[in-house]
Amino acid sequence: MVEGLMYLLLGAALGTVGGLFGIGGGLIAIPALGVLFGLDQQMAQGTALVMVVPNVLLALWRYHQRNRIELRHALPLAVFSFLFAWLGSMWAVGVDAQTMRVGFVGFLLALMLWNLLRLFMPVAPASPTLRHGWPWLGVLGSFAGAMGGLFGVGGAVVATPILTSVFGTTQVVAQGLSLSLAAPSTFVTLVTYALHDSVAWAVAVPLAIGGLLSISWGVKLAHALPEKVLRGLFCGFLLICAVLLALEV
Repeated sequence: MVEGLMYLLLGAALGTVGGLFGIGGGLIAIPALGVLFGLDQQMAQGTALVMVVPNVLLALWRYHQRNRIELRHALPLAVFSFLFAWLGSMWAVGVDAQTMRVGFVGFLLALMLWNLLRLFMPVAPASPTLRHGWPWLGVLGSFAGAMGGLFGVGGAVVATPILTSVFGTTQVVAQGLSLSLAAPSTFVTLVTYALHDSVAWAVAVPLAIGGLLSISWGVKLAHALPEKVLRGLFCGFLLICAVLLALEV
């Protein structure tokens, strides 16, 4: 009972963070599960995905309500991310857990450095339309989906900075489109991990319930914060996750 309540509260905290950054909460759930509960990398990723899938779907709906997501942009992202997430997840379940953890830390640090650099680079005004359409959205969906399948983070964390810097969207629009990419890729990745017995269901279910109860708060906060503040918080968030996991390597 006490453990279940603890997982529920952790899920609520992770859901708020997931809504704030448009990433479903998995990016911080994975190091938390590894550090706090001693799960190996694949088990942490699979367990986090049980929370991430419903969180992503709810956050996607909330973002769409506040800032309509264009189907013509979301569809190529979703289709290609689904295909490449499946390939990435099939590879991930066969990799040594320690090697996977080292790779995940490197992945987080690379993302953090890229987002940090962007805070100090000249920023072109955000465009009301995407600077690049098909087939470049398919390319982004493929890359982000593969990274999401490999590391169990849905690909949104990869797609968001690329959409703002290369495609010229605002941070909020990028997070909404990234969630449309993440929805199918997280689902197929979860199925793959579950079929390979890499999900701790007793931990995952209360995490998912807590996340669903709180993710709307994060989405509301994301729309209230200045864009530069949101990006700065995201960099700090990535660094904390990397440090937590590095302690376990």
